[in-house]
Amino acid sequence: MRRVATGLLVLMAAAFFASRTLEPRHPVFGFVRAFAEAAMVGGLADWFAVTALFRHPLGLPIPHTAIIPRNKNRIGDQLASFLRDYFLIPAVVARRMHRIDVAGAAGRWLANPRGAGGSRLTRGVSRLATEVLQALDQERLGGMVRAMMVTRVRETEVSPMLGRALAAAIAEERHRPVIDALVRWMRGALSANEHLVRAMVHDRAGAVLRWTGLDETLANKIIDGLDKLVAEMAENREHPVRIKVEEALVSVSERLQYDHDLRARVEALKIELLENAAMQDWINGLWEQARSAMLRAARDPDALMAGRLGEALHQLGATLQNDPRLGRIINRFVRRAAVGAAADYGDAIVRLVSETVRGWDEQTVTMRLEHAVGRDLQFIRINGTLVGGLVGVAIHIVDVLL
Repeated sequence: MRRVATGLLVLMAAAFFASRTLEPRHPVFGFVRAFAEAAMVGGLADWFAVTALFRHPLGLPIPHTAIIPRNKNRIGDQLASFLRDYFLIPAVVARRMHRIDVAGAAGRWLANPRGAGGSRLTRGVSRLATEVLQALDQERLGGMVRAMMVTRVRETEVSPMLGRALAAAIAEERHRPVIDALVRWMRGALSANEHLVRAMVHDRAGAVLRWTGLDETLANKIIDGLDKLVAEMAENREHPVRIKVEEALVSVSERLQYDHDLRARVEALKIELLENAAMQDWINGLWEQARSAMLRAARDPDALMAGRLGEALHQLGATLQNDPRLGRIINRFVRRAAVGAAADYGDAIVRLVSETVRGWDEQTVTMRLEHAVGRDLQFIRINGTLVGGLVGVAIHIVDVLL
């Protein structure tokens, strides 16, 4: 557009000199000369005005030129103030968020990621997510994530949580399959280790018992008794031993919640585990696995959407579209989150904008703003050239008539 505007100015200059030479031959060239002459004046004036916004015209330090580079700090402050006064006010954010159906948009995209521009959106999000994950300082980010996880676990008292979880499992009888599995394991372990029982009885029996062979009989009785006990426990869920085990579990769940000594021991064990080198390596491995999984998902979102997770997301999208109550809940949550972010972080965002613009050098500010609005500014030059020419013709007509 700059070349078009400049070319038009050069064309007017050529038309001016040509019409000036040809004017004595015919009066019409007088109108052409008037148009071209005024068009040059208008084009040059608007070229000066447009150029003066971004730099000194012809490199001359003319006063009140290079306006944007000279006032970049004030522009940054004004832009930040504009954001704060018109966009980051919680009431304004809430009013605008009322018009946005986030749940519906998310539901439509999840239900059909490839439709209505969704494929392009998916590719864009994928590319952006990949670039962000790769651009971050992985060692530093990993350290932050690990520190956050460890800090969170340190600050959370796990004993009452374990106690409540165990109590809920017992109340819903979800502990019984665990006891069944334990009984089956005991039966298998007893069958596989009969020789150990026999060896233990033989070693502890007296010489008389060993000489008479009663140690073997005693070992058989013990094994048969244990096997019968385990078999009865497996067949009868109301077996006294199983009831004792369940009572012990109930007691443990209550102690985990209310026994201060046990809670202190559990907390000490938790801290000891967190400080263990093997646990630290495991946490590090968790972060690396999570990062690798995120990168794989970001690089190939179509594969992610085609798996079981994709099916779940499709179902979620359909639910979001068909369940108005769920949509209202999600929209309300998003609206409150946006309003809370504006209230809590609005000033920080404003400072970020202002400090970012202040940190740019003059050339960067000029380049970014000129790329953003430069095309429209060149239209100003073109319009100035054409309007100036028309005004010149009007003045020439008045001059001829008078």
